[in-house]
Amino acid sequence: MEFIERPLPKPTDESYVEARLLEALVESRLALEFLSKGLVRNAAGKAFQAWRALMAALLRLELDKLRAMVKADEERRWLESTAVPRVPTTRIMQLSLMLSDIGYTGISAWTDRALNLHDYQYNGPDPDLALSKFRSREEAARATMELIAEIVKQVESLRGRTKWSEQLEKELEELKGSMKT
Repeated sequence: MEFIERPLPKPTDESYVEARLLEALVESRLALEFLSKGLVRNAAGKAFQAWRALMAALLRLELDKLRAMVKADEERRWLESTAVPRVPTTRIMQLSLMLSDIGYTGISAWTDRALNLHDYQYNGPDPDLALSKFRSREEAARATMELIAEIVKQVESLRGRTKWSEQLEKELEELKGSMKT
């Protein structure tokens, strides 16, 4: 896990996608660890961080297609300078819709799930559904597990499309093993 403490490669570096995928897997594993200790709000936050890392990897991987979609030069520059390296929470839904437009079916629904978990992290369970979309810890825990399963599926789908190291494979297998327990 020490590699997630290192500075990220520049988004222009070919190892950037791999680094963000590793981050997504490690954050997911931490979410599972928090769930096992009953720390559902912390787990929800880690699952959201994992989703953001996955989104950063996908945005970088598809940057050329996304730039081609955007008409304004300013928006293209924003994609490169801000969207890919930071994936701002305030625009993550817009970015997921853009990915959806280029073929990532269902990604915006999963982004919505991640944002709901982000709200839960800060507000906890809410029987009135005013501040959080989850009425109970159990609902949030289940949603967290489902998001992690989708992260695994998305990462696995990128085999052959990006640099795939032994470390990435190891982290993926460890996460899958943790999900079974």
